[in-house]
Formats: sequence, C-alpha cells, structure tokens
Amino acid sequence: MLDHFSLRARIGILAALVAALAVVLVSCAAFLTVRANLIDTLDANLLQRATAAAQSNLDPRQLATVPTEVFGAADIKLALVLANGTATSAQGPASAPPLGDDELAVARGFSSESVRTASTNGVAYRVVAVPAGPGQALVIGQRLDPTQQVVTRLAVALPIVGGIGVLLAALAGVAVARAGLRPVDRLTAATERIASTGDLQPIPVDGTDELARLTRSFNDMLGGLAASQEQQRRLVADAGHELRTPLTSMRTNLELLAAASRPGAPQLPASDRAEILEDVQAQVAELSTLVGDLVELARDDTPTVVHEPVEFTDVVSRALERARRRAGDVEFVSMLVPWTLEGDTTALERAVLNLLDNAAKWSPAGAQVRVQMRPLDEWSMVLEVADCGPGIAEEDLPHVFDRFYRADTSRTMPGSGLGLAIVRQVAVRHGGAVWAGRAPEGGALLVLRLPGRRPC
Repeated sequence: MLDHFSLRARIGILAALVAALAVVLVSCAAFLTVRANLIDTLDANLLQRATAAAQSNLDPRQLATVPTEVFGAADIKLALVLANGTATSAQGPASAPPLGDDELAVARGFSSESVRTASTNGVAYRVVAVPAGPGQALVIGQRLDPTQQVVTRLAVALPIVGGIGVLLAALAGVAVARAGLRPVDRLTAATERIASTGDLQPIPVDGTDELARLTRSFNDMLGGLAASQEQQRRLVADAGHELRTPLTSMRTNLELLAAASRPGAPQLPASDRAEILEDVQAQVAELSTLVGDLVELARDDTPTVVHEPVEFTDVVSRALERARRRAGDVEFVSMLVPWTLEGDTTALERAVLNLLDNAAKWSPAGAQVRVQMRPLDEWSMVLEVADCGPGIAEEDLPHVFDRFYRADTSRTMPGSGLGLAIVRQVAVRHGGAVWAGRAPEGGALLVLRLPGRRPC
C-alpha cells in the first residue's frame, strides 16, 4: 500500500509508525509502573500506620474507638476483627472498612498480614490487616479515589503527550527525508537533463556519506560516457578523413573510365586503362582493410573477461606463417617459449600479425625481423618484434599506437593507420600493455606484454 506514496511520505509514515509503537510501549510501561508504585506506596503507608497503632501502648480494643483523624487521614476506616468473626469500629458497622476472609485469617493467626482491594457501597478501598494481639486483627481501609484520579489523569496525559510525540516524529521524518533525499533529487534532475539535452556535466558533490558516494559514482559514469562519446566523435572524424582520400581517388578513376566509354570520346590506351583498373582494385582493397579495422576498433574498449585457455606460442606460430606468406623476401627469426593465458585466440592472432606486418613493411628487402618471447616474471611475458628499418623518431614513439596516427615518413606508405591501435586495444582487453622503442638491430622495437603463466 505504501508503494503509492512518495519516498518522502513513506519515510515520514514509517517514522510516525515507529514513534507510535515506541510511544505505546513507553506509555503502557509508564502507566503500569506508576500505578504499581502508587499502590505499593499506599500499601506501605497503610501497613506502617496499622503496625504502629497495633504496637502502641493503647489497649487494642480501644483502637477501634479512636477517631480516624488520629491516623492523619479523614478517609480512613478502622475496625478490630476478632477470631470469632465479630468486628467493632468507632462509629458502628457502617463506618467499618470492607471485611472478609483475609482479615479473619490474620485475626486467627493464619496470616501475618493481608493487603487487598475491596469495595463497599460502590466505593473502592485499599484494605490492610495486621495482628493486634492474640485472636484479633487491626484492619485499616483507605479510599482509592485519590489514587484512581491520579491514575486517570496519567492515562489521559500519556496518550496526549504520545500523540504530540508521534506528530513531531512524523514531521522530523519528513524533514530528514527531504534533507537526505536532496542529493537524489539532484541525481534525478541530472538524469532528466541528460535525457533531454545530452549534456554530461558532473553534479556538485558535498559530504562523504552514502549518497555522496552514489553521486561520485554517477559522476564517474558521466565521465565514462563523455569519454566514450568523445572517442566515438574522434573515431568518426578520423575515419571520415581516412576514407575521403581513397574514395576521391576511386571517383576520379571511375569518372575517367566513364568519360572514355562515351561515344566519340578519345580512347584510353590499354596500358592506362589497365593502370587505372589496378589502381581501383588497390583502393578497393585499402577500403576493405580500413573498414575491417574500423569495425574492430568500434568494439567496446572495456576489458572483457574471457575464459578460453590460449597457447600463445601456437598463436604466434600461426601469425608467423601468415606473415611469411605476405612478406615476400623478409625473413622472420623467431625465439618462442611456452606460454598460456586466458583470452581470445582470434584477437590475439590479429594483434601479433599486425605487429609482424608492420615490421615487414618497414624492413628492407632481405632483412631479418626478430620475433622473441621473453618471460618477465612468473606471471607476465613480453613479445618483442624488432626490424631493421629506419626506426621511429623520438617524438613519434608515444603516438605510434594511436588511431590513424602516421609519422611524416609513413604518410606515403600503404595502410590504414589502425593496425597498431588494434594491437593496443587487444592488449588492454587482456590486461596487458604495448610500447615502442629502438631495437638493437637499429630499427623499431614494438613490445606486447601479456599476463599468463608457463604451462606445467
């Protein structure tokens, strides 16, 4: 039923219910405790008076004729009960307190004292009896009206005070809910703003409580979304820039072929037509490679948990076979060690092949490319690919794994500028890293670090 109320209202209602339960329990306990204490105090007072009177020097039979004012209260009734069941009082039977078996038992010596509540003529009395000599008991009864009035006023006052407490608790619950839910209101407003405008600005955070942590987590999510959007924008912009050149060249070549095919147009020499067709085929192949690389990079960059055991040595061996078929007269010299990791076999093979193709592209004819696996420690290994090419300039080393990055010396070389970016993406997915440097052979050194272990 509370689902139809707002969170603030629910907190206020729950606070009021908890306060009401506490008030009921405290009020009942207070009422019962106060009433018991009042009765206990009255009983102790009456017993003290009766015992003092019974132990006085007066003849016990004369005690029944003593005016009740002597005992300090006009509402006291006094009587002397004998063991034979007869009773005497100062003003006759009408002025005697309620008498019964309990008082007779005290007179006969069966009980040392008695305390009870009894009524006579519709008036309630608290009656006590104590021994007043052999075969007799002194009985004192006091009206309970004053005590009952106090209890009645208490029974009225406690619910009133409790109701005020419940109301204050409900108001306090609403106030606390309003203050506590203010960060939630900001989060709600932020999500509505993001949904309507797409603005990923972070939310101001105050405090260190759970809601502040929730706001910080939300800001971290906004930061991740903003970074993802910026990455997508850059990818689209870079892809558009890279696609523009081959498409323009293809359009130009196709326009030349179309113009030469019109009636009356001068015929293209067979060699020129063959050259244009070869150029178009190369551009189509370049576009195919570029699109494939873009699809690979368009995947989520967040590292994924994979559980497929991979023999990395076999992955490198297969990539070497493919690279040798494509590299022509470049020789690959491999030094491999057994290594096992959890990962994606296809992605790892593509990353290794991209490293090998890059080395082959920069190596002169007849040169060697060193491919070496080297364990760093018990849980990590590096794959080094070193070529004999011109190497990488110092200013280009931090950027060679960026998307679409090309050094000034490589702008005329074939390729999409995405191969090494794919290598870094695969490394990050598998909990590894990549970096570039200068090889002892004089060319570029590209290093792929991956976690894993030596097989037993």
